[in-house]
Amino acid sequence: MSQNNPCLWSQLPQSIAAPCDRYKHACCSYEGNVYILGGRDNSTLRDFWRYSVVRNEWTELSCTGETAPEEVEEHSMVVHKTPMPTNRKGHSAVVIGSSMLIYGGFVDIKGSSQEFWSLDCETKVWSLLSGLQHESLSPGPRHSHSAMVFQSCMFLYGGLKGLREQKDFWKWNPANYTWSSLKTKSGPSKLIGHSAVAYKDSMLLFGGGESLNYPKNCLWRYNFSTHMWWQINTMPGSSSPDKIHHCCIGLGPKYTTGTTSICSGTHPKLQYDKCRPLKNKCFPAPLTFLGSEGAIELQTFTLEKCHLKTLSNATELDKSVLQEKNVHQGESCLTFVNKAFSKHWSCTEEELLEDEDEDISQHLPDLLLVLGGRPCSGLNPLSVWQMTLSDS
Repeated sequence: MSQNNPCLWSQLPQSIAAPCDRYKHACCSYEGNVYILGGRDNSTLRDFWRYSVVRNEWTELSCTGETAPEEVEEHSMVVHKTPMPTNRKGHSAVVIGSSMLIYGGFVDIKGSSQEFWSLDCETKVWSLLSGLQHESLSPGPRHSHSAMVFQSCMFLYGGLKGLREQKDFWKWNPANYTWSSLKTKSGPSKLIGHSAVAYKDSMLLFGGGESLNYPKNCLWRYNFSTHMWWQINTMPGSSSPDKIHHCCIGLGPKYTTGTTSICSGTHPKLQYDKCRPLKNKCFPAPLTFLGSEGAIELQTFTLEKCHLKTLSNATELDKSVLQEKNVHQGESCLTFVNKAFSKHWSCTEEELLEDEDEDISQHLPDLLLVLGGRPCSGLNPLSVWQMTLSDS
């Protein structure tokens, strides 16, 4: 596998019936839908939205009543029935087995916290995991960091210790309740407000910055097998957004392979659901110009009108670049359509939706969505970017 495989970034046009742009919000994905709660634009928000990736449609969900959360920002969301968050912000939350693990956060008056909590989602019982190790053998107090799960272990990067930005990298092993520091010779700089997701045998880390006013657009990849970092380049004609305090969601089978091993279980308290075989109805069309038989389709836009003569004589790679260029020029010749799934993948939207019991996320193409973040676009719809990685 080459370490210099490029990626393609493109912004997805959103309708007026979409949430306003925001940052410091929380999101999660479930069965092909993305859910967004709260955050802030000019003030703290109290709204709840669902985004259908297949239909490219937003639906506002009810967020009223005594049991609904109030205006929230720098909170977290996970998918596992109905866990309740603790009273803090800028913390991280991940799910391992039947437990939600929450690390750190900023507690009013007290500042950065090093508390590490586990919520058993079956019994709704909280357990304090911090204090099991000396502070020098753990990440210590911090907030605005990132955390993700790979093969039943939690990985944490960067964040703020008080007022100091960090670039350290940590691993939590629930089998023996220990933290270990991962030392690497290179990698991302000090970061806050960034995001991390699992992709195949790697972690993808995007955005963030050393301060709120200087967001970055770097996309980094850490390979868990080689223990190496490298920065992923963008394809010619493609540009990634500068974002901080955004949300990242990985969709498609390659973004879930890193968590499949949790079915084996590593601790009596962490009993995992059984895995079931994937009946994947979608297969990527071969991209001969990339020289990789299993490469994924890079185009998610379809041409409606404009530059037909130019595109007719262009190579497939040139078409992607020209289409991206047209988007940045503001020309209304490209739209995101659901037919992209049936055109570039051997399935249709009806086939994707015909079995309500199946997890539709396993039939989606592999892509990374970046939702919202600072800088915001004012009262315009929520900014949604997608990244497709050319990876053999």
